[in-house]
Amino acid sequence: MLELLHGSSPVQCENERIRMGDAAWPAPFLPGLEYNSPAHGTWNIVHTGMLIPDSHQIYVCAANCNRGVILTAAEMNAVDRFSSIVIQEENLINGDMEELVIEGVTEILLKLERKPSVVLLFTVCIHHFMGCDLGYIYSTLRERFPGQCFVDCYMDPIMQKGGMTPDEKLRIRLYAPLVKRKKNRRQINIIGNDLPTDPDSDILAFIKESGYEVKDITSCNDFEEYLSMAESFLNITSYPSAKKGGDILSKRLEMEHLYMPQSFSYEELDAQFFRLADILGTNPPETAQLKKKCEMSLEKAKEQIGDTRISIDASAVPRILGLTRLLLSHGFRVFRIYTDGFSPEEEGDYHWLREHYPDLEVCATIHPGMRIFPRKSQEKILAIGQKAAYFSQTPYFVNMVEGGGLFGYSAICRLAERMCEAFFEEKDTKDLIVRKGLGCESCI
Repeated sequence: MLELLHGSSPVQCENERIRMGDAAWPAPFLPGLEYNSPAHGTWNIVHTGMLIPDSHQIYVCAANCNRGVILTAAEMNAVDRFSSIVIQEENLINGDMEELVIEGVTEILLKLERKPSVVLLFTVCIHHFMGCDLGYIYSTLRERFPGQCFVDCYMDPIMQKGGMTPDEKLRIRLYAPLVKRKKNRRQINIIGNDLPTDPDSDILAFIKESGYEVKDITSCNDFEEYLSMAESFLNITSYPSAKKGGDILSKRLEMEHLYMPQSFSYEELDAQFFRLADILGTNPPETAQLKKKCEMSLEKAKEQIGDTRISIDASAVPRILGLTRLLLSHGFRVFRIYTDGFSPEEEGDYHWLREHYPDLEVCATIHPGMRIFPRKSQEKILAIGQKAAYFSQTPYFVNMVEGGGLFGYSAICRLAERMCEAFFEEKDTKDLIVRKGLGCESCI
């Protein structure tokens, strides 16, 4: 077992784990060869693209890349909304990439029994390398298929170290078909989330009680309902990778944008309510009772869970440091977190944890050393997140990804409840975590 680094100042670690007190901000681990665990509950760009009603995705890539995205579509029983164009070596040598894409898309569309509402056309890394004329491709396709909506999308993971990730780019392109409409001052969008917002969310309840209708791509029944999102006057984003998309959409359609990230800080939640109430032109709710409910939920969970060791991974919630701070400050025994980096939004929590819990273990998830990381424990471990469950080899885990649609003070209450449920109910970890896209239909 590797020893944890114990130094006087934060450093980037060559190994797969480090003490919180020694972890560098915002990247505690040196980059290098990466390991991919079998925990696949987080959504990928295929899952997210399927959120547009009646859309059809076309991926233009080599066979090895195609394999993953095709399997994703098949596993979620959506192969009828998915096509691919295979790039071969001769296409690189002959320089006919533009023709390959244009003719490939043309053949696919002519063979479809019904015209889709939107075609999401994904180009990949090689198109950047070759300087492919994407503008020519899209202009030609629009001439051939007038009235058909084409959206340029990108599967270029090699670009993510120096700019926006494919996930961030898709959350921008997801709303590209929306065109400017007359604004409805009583309609609000929640955008950029893969999962529906918890219907019991106190923030959602506050919006509806204030007399506003809420639109969300996750609950749109058809394409026209999706297009009606353009009538909203306000966009709310809560998922970090959707923030840029919220800015761009709001500017393009002349909407207001409010970023309300899932937070575990009472002070930040109060500030979010005040900003929202100001935009809605109403009084903010009385939050004292909401905080009291949170404290009661946490106290009840602590009574049941006791001093059981807890591990958390960053795929479960966008703000792993905030959640860790909340639980530690309420007496829970969080001993390890799994994350490959720290969010810029959590610098305050980072410094707090370094000062108050310097021996907290921080483990990478993609470091190759995690292949042989010690998994078995003589003690019961409660995990929050699929990767934490996998690396801890525990059947007691909160099966949640990307925040689970939780929002506001109610997120703290609901998470405390789910921790209690997980503590008493064993799950089949091996079966559950391999299913791609938690919340999507799965044929596995």
